[in-house]
Amino acid sequence: MSEQNQTEQQDETMFGDGPGATDADESQAPMTAHAAATKLREALAQVQRVIVGQEHLVEQLMVGLLGRGHILLEGVPGTAKTLAVRTFATVVGGSFARVQFTPDLVPSDIVGTRVYSAAKETFDVELGPVFVNFVLADEINRAPAKVQAAMLELMAEKQVSIGGTTYPVAAPFIVIATENPVESEGVYPLPEAQRDRFLLKVDVPYPKGSEELEILRRMSIEVPVPEQVLNPELTLTLQKMASNVFVHNLVAEYMVRLVMATRNPADFGMADLAKVISIGCSSRATLGLVNAARAVALIHGRDYVLPSDVQSVAKDVMAHRLVLSFDAIADNIPTTQVIERILAMVPAPTPVWNQTR
Repeated sequence: MSEQNQTEQQDETMFGDGPGATDADESQAPMTAHAAATKLREALAQVQRVIVGQEHLVEQLMVGLLGRGHILLEGVPGTAKTLAVRTFATVVGGSFARVQFTPDLVPSDIVGTRVYSAAKETFDVELGPVFVNFVLADEINRAPAKVQAAMLELMAEKQVSIGGTTYPVAAPFIVIATENPVESEGVYPLPEAQRDRFLLKVDVPYPKGSEELEILRRMSIEVPVPEQVLNPELTLTLQKMASNVFVHNLVAEYMVRLVMATRNPADFGMADLAKVISIGCSSRATLGLVNAARAVALIHGRDYVLPSDVQSVAKDVMAHRLVLSFDAIADNIPTTQVIERILAMVPAPTPVWNQTR
């Protein structure tokens, strides 16, 4: 191999160890990308035993877990949001807690508090229900501002401060929150700072007619029981494998261009979007794109990211981070439509595969 080719190969592996590469500090890799994909598909199949349809929702739950991010599910009542999360936690393994958010909730109800012990004449710390692997924050937009502020440290730093002492949460840790978009009574909209903490925001639609019939057939007789496929130790291994998935420089630059197009759309031939977008995506969107794209690649059995992986998660990663102008909100322009326009206008790099002579 020539010196020029060696230099190019070193430049291309800036964002990963490269396809098939192994860590020098480890004696042997625990599993290959193909073996990991087989295990992940088995776990997704167990979730699909209970959840009819909603393939995008189920896959994005796994993407969020592998990408070490939190997920916000938005949909009307009765679309199996809570059931999907509970089933997913059962299949993946680990501890699980469901917290029903209400307007009278206080921060100590979720993170814990100090309780005075008369026998010892000291204060004991009672940790809240969030010290588990999976936290289901049901109807998170019903909680007041103080409770939502208490969730920020939990979601960003994965720790809780009580009485001047910091308590880390379990590993792996993920918050999956649900919200109802159609109700307005007793609802506190999530602030932009908290929405930005979520790696993915997934819209959960109504099931199709054929899926509704299958729901009727499957749930009216005996509810299927999923089997546990993963465990916390294996999940941490899969998360590490996902973080080592190779990202080419051109794909990384493509992610940056997508995010920059939300901030300066006129520079990318979309001057009309300048009146639609009030605030573009933050740098968390760039990091979210690479983490989610790496997770998608691993689920499909690849140790490298393709532009199509980025496109498949762009709407779920970027749409909830946009702040539209008042005119766009008045015209009922959805943020997903803005992201679709950006995906259509920003050119993606074209993979060129080496052909054997």
